[in-house]
Amino acid sequence: MRQFFKFMFASCLGVILAGIALFGIMTIVVSGLVSSASKTQPSKVEPNSLLVVELNQLIPERTNNLMVSTFDFEQRDVLGLHDLVHAIKHAKDDKNIKAIYLDLSNIMMGQVTSRTLREALKDFKTSEKPVYAYSNVYSQGAYYLASVADSIYVNPIGTVDFRGYGVTLAFFKEMLDKIGVEMQVFYAGQFKSATEPFRYNKMSDQNRTQIREYLDGMYSVFLDDISESRNISIEDLNAIANEMKVRNADDAVNNGLVDRVSYQDELLSVIKSKLGLDEDDKISSIKLNRYAESVKPARNIREKNKIAVVYAEGTINDGPTTPGEINGDRYVNLLRKIQKDTNVKAVVLRVNSGGGSVLASDRILRELQRIKDKGIPVVATMGDFAASGGYYISCFADSIFASPNTLTGSIGVFGILPSTQKMFNDKLGIYFDTVRTNTFSTAFTPVEKLSSREFQILQDGVEETYDRFLSLVAEGRGMTKDEVHEIAQGRVWTGRKALEIGLVDKLGGLDEAITSAAQLAEVESFRTVEYPEIKDPLTQLIEQLMGKSEETVKSQWIRKEFGDYYGLYEFMKYMKEAKGPQARLPFSLEVH
Repeated sequence: MRQFFKFMFASCLGVILAGIALFGIMTIVVSGLVSSASKTQPSKVEPNSLLVVELNQLIPERTNNLMVSTFDFEQRDVLGLHDLVHAIKHAKDDKNIKAIYLDLSNIMMGQVTSRTLREALKDFKTSEKPVYAYSNVYSQGAYYLASVADSIYVNPIGTVDFRGYGVTLAFFKEMLDKIGVEMQVFYAGQFKSATEPFRYNKMSDQNRTQIREYLDGMYSVFLDDISESRNISIEDLNAIANEMKVRNADDAVNNGLVDRVSYQDELLSVIKSKLGLDEDDKISSIKLNRYAESVKPARNIREKNKIAVVYAEGTINDGPTTPGEINGDRYVNLLRKIQKDTNVKAVVLRVNSGGGSVLASDRILRELQRIKDKGIPVVATMGDFAASGGYYISCFADSIFASPNTLTGSIGVFGILPSTQKMFNDKLGIYFDTVRTNTFSTAFTPVEKLSSREFQILQDGVEETYDRFLSLVAEGRGMTKDEVHEIAQGRVWTGRKALEIGLVDKLGGLDEAITSAAQLAEVESFRTVEYPEIKDPLTQLIEQLMGKSEETVKSQWIRKEFGDYYGLYEFMKYMKEAKGPQARLPFSLEVH
């Protein structure tokens, strides 16, 4: 009886504690909801205001299209690139906004994202309103954005990192050899370098050639834009990088990269003077994120004609749906929904993806073709990346737009199957034996090395997939398969070079693609409708707490701890979980 009451008391105590914990969590969630609701109220813009631009978090293509952090109850909308651009355009004609202040201490974005924001700032300057930039230390990416400003300031102890572009790749073959793991690799395309880290201890000549070419192409855009804004010749900019002439703040001034060395409060005093304020007056300011929430584009729901803008951002996969990724099932369903909407007159596919699953890519392409078969034009526009699987889903578009520094192409296929047999046998003393009814009943497992026949079967499958990839691109681009093969083989191209070789039709961004789609559809009045539907950060957070989100606390902890190296972990994790042939880039490039 004593034991009975002991267990009963323990059970009751557990229920009470669980109830208290649940009540605490719900209290925090409700508080977050109230706080979020209050923060999403449109912000009032005071006269004579300064628009403060801070870019210290990842910028998705579409607002909130990324995973939120668990237990961050102060969630706000994470504004997408195009909403940020719209806000800057609105500020240009807003009589209450007198200047823009760029706080560039920490930025995280891709090359095209950076250039798109820079072009918006450049357009803002045509209003004759000044743009000021400040940072303690400018990374190259931060300086690229800052270079468009009328006045660039740097901390007296700071500097500008201006050394040119470079790529460092990690190779794992020797490590894998030491632990007895052999990565059995199948690929089609001599430039398809995604598997090289598992085959070599250094870059192949082909990979070094292609990296050199696209790196030079992106660097050329970087130098051209800075040269124009700062009135410094390309030769002088290269000399600054080659000789590392800028090592401190004064060097940055002497070489013309910045205008003045000062502390932040000194710059704010300058801005006060420019705005006609006294030293003791407070500057009225509003952050870009708050401003964007108050100037969201108007939606004319009375307009029947629609142009569907489909954002395809992140890795293409067959797995669970996660914000910031392109899930095959999800995109097939939304494209079928678009097909059934008789008011949709055109589709614009905004791609920012290095690829992924061939199966998911092919299913998405099929639905886009069905949309075209109904007489609805499809226009593709490329962001930072539209390579491999990202190009696969774009190739049937009636017109393809890219930015000069987009990375695209990478038309190739690969597969990987690790063999752990040596590790189990030699390192752990574990052996496996089998009984089979047919030749391949137990084939293609990681615990046994592939036979030559098994290896050839998988290699044949990769080559068949590559041949299909070539045929699809040839059909979509009006080329022969041999012509596509000549520029394919997994090779990566910049948008500017892709225009020369026929992989894209025009240089431009989302706005130009929407205009083109309207012209192809022969509609003068229309409204844009964005897909897929994105849940707000607080809804994502609640789903995580309720266990409905696939993103785990563990992966978020790894993201936080790994920082800039998270991409390497993410690639290795993807390779571990990938099924079937893959069409994706082996790396990501971000402006830091």
